[in-house]
Amino acid sequence: MFPSVLLFCLFSVVMSENKLASVDFEVFGNVQGTSHDRNETWNYTEDQGRSLGLSGWVKNTRQGTVIGQIQGPPDKVNDMKLWLKSVGSPSSRIDRTVFSNERDITKLEIRGFSTRY
Repeated sequence: MFPSVLLFCLFSVVMSENKLASVDFEVFGNVQGTSHDRNETWNYTEDQGRSLGLSGWVKNTRQGTVIGQIQGPPDKVNDMKLWLKSVGSPSSRIDRTVFSNERDITKLEIRGFSTRY
C-alpha cells in the first residue's frame, strides 16, 4: 500500500509542475490612450507578459476596450490577471476587467507575446 501512495504523490507533484493555464481577458475603462500613444497599452501589456514568462496576445477593440489571451504557469497567469485588473499602463484608468474561458491546458497554444491588429 505504501509504495502506491508514494507513487501517487510523486505523480501529483510532477503533474502540478507541468500544469499550464489559459485565460481570455477584456479590460474596460480609459485603457487605449490617446492617438499619439495608442500603442502604449499594448507595449506595457506585452512587456508585463514577457517579464512573467507568459505567452499571449493583446489587441485594442473598436469599442475602446483591450482584449487578449494569456497562457503559462497558473501562478504567473494569476500575477498577470492582477496586473490587468489593477495596474495596467501608467496612463490607463481601469474600470473593470473581465476574464473568460479560463482553463487548464497541457501545452502552450501560443508562442511568445504579440500585438494583434
